[in-house]
Amino acid sequence: MTYDQYGSNEVLDLAEIDQPKVGPGEVRIRVTRAAVNPVDWKLMAGGLDVLMDSHFPVIPGWDVAGVVDAVGPDVPEFSAGDRVAAYARKQINQAGTFAEYVTVWADHVAHVPDSVSDDVAAALPLTGLTALRTLETLEVGTGDRLLIHAASGGVGYLATQMALARGAEVVGTASRANHEKLRELGAVPVAYGDELQATLTQLNPDGFDAVADFAGETLSVSQVVVRDGAALASIADPAYVQAGGSWVWVRPDGARLELLLSMVEDGALDVAIDRTFELDEVAQAFAYNQQGSGTGKILIRVAD
Repeated sequence: MTYDQYGSNEVLDLAEIDQPKVGPGEVRIRVTRAAVNPVDWKLMAGGLDVLMDSHFPVIPGWDVAGVVDAVGPDVPEFSAGDRVAAYARKQINQAGTFAEYVTVWADHVAHVPDSVSDDVAAALPLTGLTALRTLETLEVGTGDRLLIHAASGGVGYLATQMALARGAEVVGTASRANHEKLRELGAVPVAYGDELQATLTQLNPDGFDAVADFAGETLSVSQVVVRDGAALASIADPAYVQAGGSWVWVRPDGARLELLLSMVEDGALDVAIDRTFELDEVAQAFAYNQQGSGTGKILIRVAD
């Protein structure tokens, strides 16, 4: 699936292009599943052109699971036939994962355990690595009182589980329809709305120790409900930096992804999946993601 200019979902087109070459230090993956992230259609709209060059035609997609098809020179850690997954972001926006084949730097690739499905492996990379990086940035640990904005979303749902596993107490904002989902994890859900600030203050009169923002437009509330010296981090609002916090971007990292996949294998991390679209339905998948009403990751099935 490609687009040859910036635009909305209508610029997407199913096309035949040459199979990518596999160079030194690279792995070529025969794609079985890819996953949709909001960044995919934001890139397509030109929203990140100030940060990344795009070479048209562009194949969108950063998350992938599949089977190693070939390895380049100096890649002893992988062999043809290995089941793998990757956060396959590259410096130039061009050769993404919504395709039959994609090449990825070997150190960005992780082995997938036998008990983990391709669906779950494809759904995990960007959201899982982002959740992990955010908690590491905040230095969340035992006894910390953590506020997570959008705790039931793609990144927030994973961050909630990881924070609870680290011994933190988690309060998470979410729509009422997702409150039970958070309670089942052991978090305290809080509804959005005019009463949010008052509710958070009531829950933690002494203030939260840390805030993870996965929603955006939350800084004003966050600043009021934290204690002095609290750690703040956002993946959605760079204004958190001006407030003394961090704006988190995550790097591709095969070793950390392998750690997350092992947590899934051990039953310590649940990955929520909403629905699956076919490769020629990427426009519909983007439209569904843009609605913001999903209950988990959106997958693209390329092969079985």
